[in-house]
Amino acid sequence: MTEEENRETIKAATISDRLFTFLFIGFILITAGVLVIIFAINLNGGGTASAGAVIFIGPFPIVIGAGPEATLLILFSIILAALSLFLFLFIKKHGEI
Repeated sequence: MTEEENRETIKAATISDRLFTFLFIGFILITAGVLVIIFAINLNGGGTASAGAVIFIGPFPIVIGAGPEATLLILFSIILAALSLFLFLFIKKHGEI
């Protein structure tokens, strides 16, 4: 290997290490945020919670919801999922990716 190839290999390893570090920091921050919200709800004396989600596996959506406002949250999740799918196809068609 030449010295130039060694530099490129070291540079690629450094970039991938940085990306992994940012990914790990992001995961830790999201986990900490969820824990803070859970503890805040418990310290505030409980309350009600609602959740809704849409998971796409291929072209098939799986809709999940629980709580008193689940219908509204599910509808909102479906709209966001359809919008993101539309934007993905629109951007791909126009060749900007």
